[in-house]
Amino acid sequence: MHHHPVVPQEEWLAARKALLLKEKEFTHLRDKINSERLALPWVRVEKNYLFDTPMGKRTLSELFDGRSQLIVYHFMLGPGWGAGCPGCSFLSDHIDGALPHLENHDVTLTAVSRAPLTEIEAYKMRLGWRFPWVSAFGTEFNYDYHVSFTEDELAKGKVPYNFTETPVPAGSAGTELPGLSSFYKDDTGEIFHTYSSYARGGEELIGTLMILDRAPKGRNEKTTMDFVRRHDEYEETPKLHDCCAGLAQTMRTRDRAS
Repeated sequence: MHHHPVVPQEEWLAARKALLLKEKEFTHLRDKINSERLALPWVRVEKNYLFDTPMGKRTLSELFDGRSQLIVYHFMLGPGWGAGCPGCSFLSDHIDGALPHLENHDVTLTAVSRAPLTEIEAYKMRLGWRFPWVSAFGTEFNYDYHVSFTEDELAKGKVPYNFTETPVPAGSAGTELPGLSSFYKDDTGEIFHTYSSYARGGEELIGTLMILDRAPKGRNEKTTMDFVRRHDEYEETPKLHDCCAGLAQTMRTRDRAS
């Protein structure tokens, strides 16, 4: 049973127009933020990082794959985990469809994790993804971009994450956190770090959330993304509204009997 105001069309239209003004303000603010993001100064990348890939060892420069822009998604999958972070997996479900558009716009996107390549490949096969995903195992890459943390850092109770000292939850053994970093390579081959975001900063990459924000119940969550599972862990039959469940069960029973 819903407990939401129900009003005449004219009253709904007035409320909707008022909200539209705020939506337009938000769109203009987002455009302004995007411009300021592009205007950020850059930092030259001095280290020669080396990654394990399905094609062998590759440098950071080689990860650009012939393009001038590289976006790295820092996927939470540590050594020996067995499975990746559900939230990172949720975001990654949205990557494959974007790849042709990004690559034809001079942007390479790859995921990077600290797990060994064999563990990455096994999890990638399980979830059926095609996007590039490489291992930073044995390198300082994840530590330098503040998405992996040493036991000593964790023991101090705070880690440098999302541009601040972030408290470590009591009893946490997690050495990895999510993020996204962008890089540019110029005509001489020099590489620059241009942008990073962490925590909920990558939320706009998750189209499902943007759709849910427009659904009558919104995200319908008690804590951030508490409803999310890896896509092969949901119930086989999607949940139905109570008024539809009886009819659906009747139809399934009829189908089995015929």
